[in-house]
Amino acid sequence: MKRNDTLWKGILENIFADFLSFFFQESENLFDVEKGFQFLDKELEQLFPAEEILSPKFVDKLVKVFTKSGNEEWILVHIEVQGYNDEDFGERMFTYFYRILDRYGKRLTSIAIFTDSHKNFKPSVYFYEYLGTKLSFQFNSYKVIEQNEEVLMGSENPFAMVILTVLLAIKKGKFGDEHLFQRKYSLAKMLLSKSMTKKKIDHLLIFLQHYVTFADPGYNVKFDKVIEELTKKRTAMGIRELVIDLAKKEGIVTGKEEVVRNLLLANRFTISEIANFASVTENFVLNIQQNLE
Repeated sequence: MKRNDTLWKGILENIFADFLSFFFQESENLFDVEKGFQFLDKELEQLFPAEEILSPKFVDKLVKVFTKSGNEEWILVHIEVQGYNDEDFGERMFTYFYRILDRYGKRLTSIAIFTDSHKNFKPSVYFYEYLGTKLSFQFNSYKVIEQNEEVLMGSENPFAMVILTVLLAIKKGKFGDEHLFQRKYSLAKMLLSKSMTKKKIDHLLIFLQHYVTFADPGYNVKFDKVIEELTKKRTAMGIRELVIDLAKKEGIVTGKEEVVRNLLLANRFTISEIANFASVTENFVLNIQQNLE
């Protein structure tokens, strides 16, 4: 769960402009993506102290987004990625909404992405009624397992690749490792055929590599090799090197903790190697590793 949590948070930050255009048709006219985004993770944690959380959450993000309405106007986007059935989910979304609204006093939209396999679980509203007092709170609701693969494959939006990856992970129990490998390979091949920057391809390849796992670890090595062949990198830069390269780039912005986390998620390196790559102590790496377990 924590592994997927980290992968989701990373991909949301890395291609957030694509996330907005994927979920909002008028994104180009609404949001000024050139001004960048502010991810208010610490601020969100302050609104919801750990002791208040009775059930495990999957992923939550709060993002400050500038609009094109002028005068430096901005709004907030709250995202919850949910991977299990939770009868109280609607109430939790409402609790997020009113606390965020009370704290910032800004326009706010809420989006729930469901990555579970329960077809009947898709809350989109919270309703409250007591002694004549009524409340109805509705939020954006997106169920991955309901999505059409052909439509997603035809999309030029990079975030469609994220949904295809999650969809494959949901369905992987129906396949053996060999069939799963072929499906995963096909997704990687399709991704590399898309017209997008190398940086985005790197982000999405890493998400695909670590979100969809095999029962037999040997298939991970096999997948790395075919990616090297597909990318035709004469220097043999495979997924391992891509992870190092990406982690170092992200480290400039997000700090050494994120570099170490990405290298740990690669599941290819020793503690001492990671410490050397990130220029930190082995104890620093071990502490982050414990949080991922």
